[in-house]
Amino acid sequence: MIRTVEFEPHVSAPVLAAYRYCEAVTGQQARNFAYGIRLLPAPKRRAMSALYAFSRRVDDIGDGELADEVKVARLEDTRATLARVRGGGVAEDDTDPVAVALAHAADAFPIPLGGLDELIDGVLMDVRGETYETWDDLKVYCRCVAGAIGRLSLGVFGTEPEARGAERAPEYADTLGLALQLTNILRDVREDAEGGRTYLPADDLAKFGCVAGFGGPKPPDGSDFAGLVHFEVRRARTLFAEGYRLLPMLDRRSGACVAAMAGIYRRLLDRIERDPGAVLRGRVSLPGREKAYVAVRGLSGLDTRQVSRRTVRRRA
Repeated sequence: MIRTVEFEPHVSAPVLAAYRYCEAVTGQQARNFAYGIRLLPAPKRRAMSALYAFSRRVDDIGDGELADEVKVARLEDTRATLARVRGGGVAEDDTDPVAVALAHAADAFPIPLGGLDELIDGVLMDVRGETYETWDDLKVYCRCVAGAIGRLSLGVFGTEPEARGAERAPEYADTLGLALQLTNILRDVREDAEGGRTYLPADDLAKFGCVAGFGGPKPPDGSDFAGLVHFEVRRARTLFAEGYRLLPMLDRRSGACVAAMAGIYRRLLDRIERDPGAVLRGRVSLPGREKAYVAVRGLSGLDTRQVSRRTVRRRA
């Protein structure tokens, strides 16, 4: 559970209450995310919880049991709420705590709120039941639902003054989001199939004999399911390696937050690589003690130093 918001004189009681609501949503529904943002100072932690709570609302609409036309209508209502936030139309005593918190966060940090429009667009792709022929097609979806979150988060983190190559920070944040999303897709491949969704590119499925899908605890007969998983794992690792170039551009605690969240997913990827069939038997996850270790590692700056050394070697 993430910590309760501290009282600060310049933040009003209604806004603090709105942030507390968002932090509660984050702590209950996003354990991996919560492990990362607990490393941030209070203002950034609150802002990240507001981003998560709004994003969770969008995702819940897409994943719910409502008819598709109702989902579309509710997503557009959520887009209208976002427009109110962007236009300064949300008062501190508004009845929507997520909108109140997001509006305050957007005033405090240069958050590119258009990324939340992209998230809504991505969830609409889910509602329409879109499938993806190639990795380039899937990247469009991943950039909407995850790359955009990376760029939104960067608006809260900011970059260090004089950070070399900081103009590429949004690109690296976007790429790291793609790495996390591809890891999610691998982890949830059976759960998604049971819900009627297939995210992995059709040409990859065909290459490894997996076009029959993943509706049960065993791979399709005659398929090279392990080969498919290892292929996608290599792709995700390449994305992680590129996205990690963001770390040296961040302050210590923001870098620790990113390293912790990304580190948890990289360890999930390790588990999936060691036992590809596990994703068909159940949900792959990390125990709390391992998440805690990743958080401590991130706070130590070890990942940031390793990335910095690799960057220096490349330039030499």
